[in-house]
Amino acid sequence: MLSKFKQLKEDMEKNDWTITSFLFTYKSIKYVVLVKRFIDNVKKRDPYALVKLDFFKANDLSCTLSAEANSKKILIDARTLREYFGIEYSENLGDILMQFSKRFGEFIPVSVPLQFSELEVGLIIKSLSKGDSEDPNKVFCYKVRRNPKGQMRSLYNADKTKILRLSLFNYFKDDKSISFCYSTEKKDENDDATILYNFSINKL
Repeated sequence: MLSKFKQLKEDMEKNDWTITSFLFTYKSIKYVVLVKRFIDNVKKRDPYALVKLDFFKANDLSCTLSAEANSKKILIDARTLREYFGIEYSENLGDILMQFSKRFGEFIPVSVPLQFSELEVGLIIKSLSKGDSEDPNKVFCYKVRRNPKGQMRSLYNADKTKILRLSLFNYFKDDKSISFCYSTEKKDENDDATILYNFSINKL
């Protein structure tokens, strides 16, 4: 029922994404679902898990649920799942949970989308910033820098830039020794042309 997670994970690996997201609606409540690969500090608990999921209620982002998932089910106990999604207990609970999984599976994309909603972007950047030990408010790119010899930009830094500054990322995507620097201040932000010019000057 959740077989699309296999295709989504393969697409994420192929295109070097550590994270993606999609929207899911159940019982008239909208959720943002972050999908993460198991890399660096994202550790796998279940050996059969494909991805890690973080659920957020769109109308209350403090109401969250984290779980692992494979191509068959969300790997979490039935009670926790029921309580979070407001599924009432009944004698045919197994059937209801199966219906839930079937509905959830219909929302799973098979590839990383070309664009994310503003709400998704905010949650993704916050998650990536945790992975990179960065201030989540640093969203204004002002320069690129070459890392010390042998050091590569993090996958989180790459994902953040693919989301916030795709054209700039594409210019440097093949040179993984280049990292993108961000500020919390809008006034510090530079356009691509300025960043590229400053980088070329500093190389001389």
